[in-house]
Amino acid sequence: MARKMLKDGDVPMADGEQFDYDLFVIGAGSGGVRGSRTAASFGAKVAICELPFHPISSEWLGGHGGTCVIRGCVPKKILVYGSSFKGEFEDAKNFGWEINGDINFNWKTLLENKELAITSDEALSLEELPKRAVILGGGYIAVEFASIWKGMGAQVDLFYRKDLPLRGFDDEMRTVVASNLEGRGIRLHPGTSLSELSKTADGIKVVTDKGEELIADDAHPNSQRLNLDAVGVEVDQIGAIKVDEYSCTSVPNVWAVGDVTNRINLTPVALMEATCFAKSVFGGQPIKPDHRDVPCAVFSEQEAVNEAKSDVLVFTSSFNPMKNSISKRQEKTIMKLLVDSETDKVLGASMCGPDAPEIIQGIAIALKCGATKATFDSTVGIHPSAAEEFVTMRTVTRRVSPASKPKM
Repeated sequence: MARKMLKDGDVPMADGEQFDYDLFVIGAGSGGVRGSRTAASFGAKVAICELPFHPISSEWLGGHGGTCVIRGCVPKKILVYGSSFKGEFEDAKNFGWEINGDINFNWKTLLENKELAITSDEALSLEELPKRAVILGGGYIAVEFASIWKGMGAQVDLFYRKDLPLRGFDDEMRTVVASNLEGRGIRLHPGTSLSELSKTADGIKVVTDKGEELIADDAHPNSQRLNLDAVGVEVDQIGAIKVDEYSCTSVPNVWAVGDVTNRINLTPVALMEATCFAKSVFGGQPIKPDHRDVPCAVFSEQEAVNEAKSDVLVFTSSFNPMKNSISKRQEKTIMKLLVDSETDKVLGASMCGPDAPEIIQGIAIALKCGATKATFDSTVGIHPSAAEEFVTMRTVTRRVSPASKPKM
């Protein structure tokens, strides 16, 4: 909640009315902390509150740092690093390394879990690594945990309702992801859902298979206990707070940023929204958060068609990374550029393969600057690297016109 609103002019206080704080922040996640610190740097008196800490979130428990730091991006990235070593050890043999003896992995956590089915929060708090995991869902959290657990030695089955995992992402990327998951030994079950779990003497029985189940369910805004109706703050059907282009709610002195608004639920986006809010309200610098060209956001061919002035030219490159040619690992890398045929502007970029986040971050800057395909073509590549493929793609794979609708 903010007292000052410099975007529309300062709000006059009634006679005798005083405030303890210029800004009182509910929620110490990425957006809340960034907004608080930035507002304070402009001279605002700020307070922030958060639920008691617990590694598994609920309406009553949370912790300073929010999802990303406690039970999201950061701990999962650590697990991804840890799970990758098994494959590295195997690959090393073909590079001349002799690994003698057993290489064992030991899973340590603090909380005991006794449920048949668990969520991704609880998956970060298991006392022991599951020997077998049945994962329900094809979203990025489900795919991440399938890769993590398989990399650490578990037997993994991934069930999802659609034909391919990662619904909403580029179809070609999804196809490569599915192929690479199978190549790692993860058993995929497309078009399949689970309906029953039961405890047996041998473990946990699933109606369509057996094993422990992780439910990678969608996260929902945690706004139910804020009593927003009492002050007139509008929310949508899932509890997300409705905001305008400056992140202001239906109540003029109440603002909202981050996942609770259900715009683009990514930590860097929450940081951007919070910074724009603080600059607009306390810094005298009205600025709207720009949700275009956000790296890792879903950008399908159809969205490019909608943005393009004319047809969209699709450039793709698929190859086996140099490292895999020695290790014999069968995992493809695929890259894609979407280009407006009339303006030559690059509308989108996708990549599936090693170091994709590091490469796409740089590509995102180019897109934000309005780079054209000619700009990419005139850039000298770094050789040998996978990234150089983005500046050497010369042949159009296909042309998509506004009249045609690609498969989503």
